[in-house]
Amino acid sequence: MDGDFRTSFVREPGSLKHYPALVLNADYRPLSYYPLSLWPWQEAVKAVFLDRVVTVAEYDHVVRSPSMEIRIPSVVVLKDFVKPQKRVAFTRFNLFLRDGFCCQYCGEKGDLTFDHVIPRARGGITSWENVVAACSRCNLRKGSKSLRQAGMSLHKPPRQPGAEELRNLGRRFPPNHLHETWVDFLYWDAELEA
Repeated sequence: MDGDFRTSFVREPGSLKHYPALVLNADYRPLSYYPLSLWPWQEAVKAVFLDRVVTVAEYDHVVRSPSMEIRIPSVVVLKDFVKPQKRVAFTRFNLFLRDGFCCQYCGEKGDLTFDHVIPRARGGITSWENVVAACSRCNLRKGSKSLRQAGMSLHKPPRQPGAEELRNLGRRFPPNHLHETWVDFLYWDAELEA
């Protein structure tokens, strides 16, 4: 490690925050695609030290303690398999992921909220089958009216997604930054084009 990096690290302790580790399950698949399963470098180094993971790839930078030096891991694999959850939590994030981060009325992306297809004022409940992602404009336009009264229609009917379906949908939304050592592990089981 060159002296300039060490000096800047001492002056700016947050300078290593840009070295997250991709966390893979024991089957070499990411624990999640969206959000991508990442650990801060401190957690990855701790897991390596405690022998909970195998390091598959590393950054060019090292961290030192008085007694040891370790390269910062960029990809780690859990030694014990973590069984993927079968139940999908009903969260705003998962709802937006199910709907492809676009309004289910007009297809617009950005400035999303959620809308009850059957309004709560008319007995509608908050569930996978009655809530969709909607832009603010469409949500205001629909208000507490039915789809017919508002003259609106849905791109697709709302339904509860499966865990595997959400994982596959998450692969369509890669994070803004993909380190070169991660790419092979993110798409290794994707179908190849002929």
